[in-house]
Amino acid sequence: MNNPRDALRAQVLAAALKHVPFDGWTRAALELGARDAGRTRIDARRAFPDGPAEAIALMSRQADARMTELLRKSDSSALRFRERVAAAVMARLETEAGARDAVRHALAYLALPGQALLAARLLWNTADAIWRAVGDTSTDFSYYSKRATLSAVYAATLLVWLDDASAGRAATRAFLDRRIAGVMRFGQARARLAQAAARLPDPFALLRRLRRAV
Repeated sequence: MNNPRDALRAQVLAAALKHVPFDGWTRAALELGARDAGRTRIDARRAFPDGPAEAIALMSRQADARMTELLRKSDSSALRFRERVAAAVMARLETEAGARDAVRHALAYLALPGQALLAARLLWNTADAIWRAVGDTSTDFSYYSKRATLSAVYAATLLVWLDDASAGRAATRAFLDRRIAGVMRFGQARARLAQAAARLPDPFALLRRLRRAV
């Protein structure tokens, strides 16, 4: 991390996380983090001129990057594709296992009026990072449908994970597996409908034949 501002931002954010459970995602929490990192209140504002929203965005990007690096180092060749996706989702969640309260407060902040676009962007970026990490290279319409679907699955699983006290996050993994299975059943049903529709006669061709007959 050669950029001094990037280093400052990382320091302030890391130190601020322990204050967020008490102060929420506020400028006060960022300033306390700057103080703990041996910086000043001015440094906190230099690091995050847009305030908590910018800090939350950085936290999310850092978690996406940690997940990507973790999966890059792991061998998932023996797993089926759906298992790789599930493992990637769990890995992304667990990158923030030590900051669950901060994540919980981040969700509350992102639910505020005016933060909907940021919330959607961060969720989309996480879904995109997961798909890329498991090797998705799609560029057609499925690129968007995959990320939209995974965004919904991830968001629902995140809420379960935040309150999961089961051993090894077994409850979260079971919930995630059910959601992925449901999505796959829907996808298979949709594919069957598309195949059935393709075998149906073209109504416009029938009309053309009728006109010719007349």
